Amino acid sequence: MLNCKLQTNTKRSFISTTTPQQQQHNIMCLQDVEQVGQEMADLNIDNNNNNNNNINNNSISNKDSWPLHCELLHTQMENWDKDSSLISSSNSFPLESICEDTVTTERKQNLLTNFFPALRSGEWSDIGGRPHMEDTHVCIGDLAKKFGYNLHEAVSFYGVFDGHGGKAAAHFVRDHLPRVIVEDADFPLELEKVVTRSFIETDAAFLKSCSLESALSSGTTALTAMIFGRSLLVANAGDCRAVLSRRGAAVELSKDHRPCCVKERKRIECLGGFIDDGYLNGQLGVTRALGDWHLEGMKDLGGRVGPLSAEPELKLITLTKEDEFLIIGSDGIWDVFTSQNSVDFARRRLQEHNDLKLCCKEIVDEAIKRGATDNLTVVMVSFHLEPPPNVIAQRAKVHRSISAEGLLNLKCLLEG
Repeated sequence: MLNCKLQTNTKRSFISTTTPQQQQHNIMCLQDVEQVGQEMADLNIDNNNNNNNNINNNSISNKDSWPLHCELLHTQMENWDKDSSLISSSNSFPLESICEDTVTTERKQNLLTNFFPALRSGEWSDIGGRPHMEDTHVCIGDLAKKFGYNLHEAVSFYGVFDGHGGKAAAHFVRDHLPRVIVEDADFPLELEKVVTRSFIETDAAFLKSCSLESALSSGTTALTAMIFGRSLLVANAGDCRAVLSRRGAAVELSKDHRPCCVKERKRIECLGGFIDDGYLNGQLGVTRALGDWHLEGMKDLGGRVGPLSAEPELKLITLTKEDEFLIIGSDGIWDVFTSQNSVDFARRRLQEHNDLKLCCKEIVDEAIKRGATDNLTVVMVSFHLEPPPNVIAQRAKVHRSISAEGLLNLKCLLEG
């Protein structure tokens, strides 16, 4: 490709820099070439009976007798022919256009992927309209370092835990789950497997604690978000929710595990459970949770797995510059906020003051104003130091038309 470009430029340069005098000079050389060619033809006719060696000798001697400038022109013309054949053959394969398209694609890809998040976080919680606070949360900037391990790259950990039937399960999971993750032999190389395994192991550990002290019996939903490099891993068991703001658009990174979910209903029925009046086995408003071992028929059915699962659903994404922040909230927030509404609200507040903790407080306060009655917890993680930029919404093109009757009415109106 580069050779073809150089050859093309050489040819263009030769043509564009030729003066009128040089053009006349070249024409004279061409005439000399034609004359010499005619003389060679005559000589070949006269010496028809001579052997081929004599003919070759005569040709060589005649060629040597050409003017020097004509010889140079002849050589250059031959080079032109070679260049032309190379250029035409290269044009038959659109290598240059493919290369340009590839470069353009790579450039666009680099704008998205050559990004390393600058993490900062904030959190806020409120008892809401409940008599007891059963929500809790955690924000850990460097998970491994907190528990005495050293990794080349920090792994950040954020979680919201919404307890029910007491706060013991939520606090137990908050305190134990991060350590169980770090101490897993496959951490951090196989993080998805580690997180799934750690949820289940933490649930089993809570069973042992409950067997020693029955007063601890309770349950909790759990949603965690782990950030390592440009990767974001969300794990959810229950009805907390994680929402990503991507250039102002809400992207849900978790699914609410409630009895109304068709997929969850099928799973429950396959495991011998049932949905009664919107509740799992008529007792619980969520279909996945840690704890709740004291509820009969939920987790242990004589050695078989019960319908209430502690296994989280995972969502792994690669962060780009377009990803602005993550909102993690307990279900009390989502009772009065839609996912997109929460993103719009948070963006406006961050554009005003760019304070994540204050933004979380404002979300909780707004939820109370809207009539939320549950415990309220919000954790926000921003991937930029700057506030979210203004996004100009593209207006959808709407084809408008007017009926004949409408045109007539408009005409009458204009004509008075």
